[in-house]
Amino acid sequence: MSNARIAAIDVGNDSVKAIFGKCDFELNIPNVIARDTEDRPVIGIEELNDKDPLEGIHIRVHSPALKENNVIYRVGNLATKSDNATELDQGSSKSEEDQTLVMLFATLALDAAREQNTATFKKNGSAIDANYILGTGLPLREVKEGKDVGYRSRLLSSVHQVEFLVTPKYQGLKVNIKFDQMKVYPEGFAAYINLVMDHDLNIINRDLVDKRILIQDIGGLSTDIAVIKNRNVDDDKAQGFNLGVAESLEAIREEIRTKHSVELDSRRDVVEIITKKQDRNHIMVKGSRTSVHDITDRILLDLAKKQYRLLRNIWQKNSQTEICYFVGGGAIVLKDYLKMLNNSLDGYNIGFFEDEKESIWMMANAYYKLISDFERKMTKGKEKVTVEK
Repeated sequence: MSNARIAAIDVGNDSVKAIFGKCDFELNIPNVIARDTEDRPVIGIEELNDKDPLEGIHIRVHSPALKENNVIYRVGNLATKSDNATELDQGSSKSEEDQTLVMLFATLALDAAREQNTATFKKNGSAIDANYILGTGLPLREVKEGKDVGYRSRLLSSVHQVEFLVTPKYQGLKVNIKFDQMKVYPEGFAAYINLVMDHDLNIINRDLVDKRILIQDIGGLSTDIAVIKNRNVDDDKAQGFNLGVAESLEAIREEIRTKHSVELDSRRDVVEIITKKQDRNHIMVKGSRTSVHDITDRILLDLAKKQYRLLRNIWQKNSQTEICYFVGGGAIVLKDYLKMLNNSLDGYNIGFFEDEKESIWMMANAYYKLISDFERKMTKGKEKVTVEK
């Protein structure tokens, strides 16, 4: 059997963040897909292999875990240019959407197809057999409803195939993905692990270890609030809410389209306008720099008020809380508005991560720490069995 490679994958609403192997490869792909046909026209087929595969992910996905099987998709940057591009909608369950699995399989296939992995995985002609030990997560609400069990069993029980069609460098390759082991973590718990531990699960933040803290993880489709005391997540008090930033980003995108006749490809474009260092909240309209502050402020302040209400309700039920950390992509988008509300209202002790990359990659980093530790323990267990025999 080929070696199993570690994969830690956060299928976020905005994008998929993944860390592989011994932290030797990372991927960040917009979470956008578009159904397509086989004969995608390519201008200059000879030039295809000079391009970055991430700019032209064109695949057919075969898996018994999918509701719609054997469908051809454009994925990521290529999909954003399609008229029929889809992003996950508010109210949908991450564990039950084909889009989550298509993004997951595409990300794994992009890792498996790399030349650096030829020694790791078995290759038969144009087919690669890739085995992974996967660490990933689901919103707390879905874990509490037990959806993680079905999600895990659907992925573990089958072989999932990604066939690269008109994709730079990988055209014609087929990747057969099998999971040797898989762990699904609740997202709030993962954020806590990342706050207090390093890659070897040594404690790095002693100040936080014994504190009573809240972690409000604002995602695209949902918000998880983890309640932590005595070094554990209190499962009964932790809550997941069906409120994320996706709907607000979509509203901003729609209003910019209506008011300025400017078409933004995806929600990620909206996030860039809101968070960029220079010319924040500005777009180009017919070559002129134009402010969209009025649109973004109104819509995001309204969402920040809803998020603040969630914080207030949970804090009231956990009155001995010492600090609440806001994490996730949504926290970056809402940071200024939440700070402003907190200063003028309750004045809670709240914290943000000033390093935006750290906040965006927090879940993927946490899954990596947890799945690496699991793999180490599993390997030691196997060694023990061998010795005893």
